[in-house]
Amino acid sequence: MNSNVRAQLLKALRSVVRELREFAYARPIPSVRGAKPGRRPRLGLALGGGFARAFAHIGVLKVLVDNHIVIDALAGTSAGSIVAAAFASGCTIEEMASAARNTRWNSFARWTFPRQGFATNERMESLLVKTLHCRSFEQLKIPLAVVAADILSGETVIFREGDLITPLRASCSFPGLFVPIEYGGRLLIDGAVAASVPVSALPDMDLIVGVHVQCNSLRQRPTNLFEIVGESFRITQDLNLAGWRDRCDLSIEPRLVDFRWDDFARAEELIAAGEIAAKEALPALRNLIQERAQGFAAQQPARAAGPRFAYQAPKTSP
Repeated sequence: MNSNVRAQLLKALRSVVRELREFAYARPIPSVRGAKPGRRPRLGLALGGGFARAFAHIGVLKVLVDNHIVIDALAGTSAGSIVAAAFASGCTIEEMASAARNTRWNSFARWTFPRQGFATNERMESLLVKTLHCRSFEQLKIPLAVVAADILSGETVIFREGDLITPLRASCSFPGLFVPIEYGGRLLIDGAVAASVPVSALPDMDLIVGVHVQCNSLRQRPTNLFEIVGESFRITQDLNLAGWRDRCDLSIEPRLVDFRWDDFARAEELIAAGEIAAKEALPALRNLIQERAQGFAAQQPARAAGPRFAYQAPKTSP
C-alpha cells in the first residue's frame, strides 16, 4: 500500500470516528413541523433527601430510562445522593429496586452512645460497597456531585472526585441522629442542611430537573427527639423551596404524606409513587427538551432565567 492510499484511508477513518462522536455526544432531537433540529440539550438531575422516602427517586429514574431520556449529570443530597450514586455507577433500575426492597434501618445504622449522635452510619460503607459498581467518582459512568454541609463553618461542601463512599456517608449524616463524619479536615453533616435539592451543584447544564420528596407534617404533638428534629428539617426545607425551584427548569415532587421517614419495608409503594409523579411530568419535560433543541438550532441562548414548569403530584387523603 503506497503512502497516498494510506493517507486517504486514515483520513476516511478519522472522518468516521468524528461523525460517531458527534452522534454519541450531541444527538439531534427531531423537530416539529419541519423546523431545524438542534443538538440534544444536556440534562442534569438533582435528587433531594428523605430517608426511606428517597426510594421514590428510583421510580422517577425508571420513567426517564423507559422513555429514553438521557441524563448527563447527577447531584444528590442525603439519601438522594445514594440513589444518584447507584445510577451513576451503572446500577440498573431493577438492581436499585432490589437493594431498596432489602434495606432496613440496621442495614446501614447502629445505635451508639449519644454524645454527637444517637447512631452511627458506619454500616453504610459495607452496604454501599456491596450495592455500587465502583468506589470512586472517577469510575462513575455519569458525572456526580454529592452535597454535604460543614457544621463548623456552615459551608456547603460538594464532592466531585476521589473517594465516593465517605462523602455519601457524610451527606446522609442527619444531625442529632447520626454522628458527624470527619473527612478532608471538615466535620460534615447531612447535605439537606445546606441544599434540600442540590440544583446549584449542576453547572453547565442546559436543563435542570429537581426531584423533591415531600414530607408530611405531624398531625399531633411530637413524642420523641427524632420527630422534633425531623419536623424542624421539614419546616426548613419548606422555607427553602423557592430557592432551588427558581434555579431549575422542572420540578417533580411526589407527595408521600402517608409514608414515614423509616418506612423502608414499603419500598415498592414508594417507587411506584415516584413513577406516577414522573409520568405526569413527562410531557412537560419532553416539551422543554424539544424547545431547547430548537433554540440551539436557531442559535438562541441555552437557558432562560427562572423556572419554566413545576409539577406536583395531587394531594392524597389527609
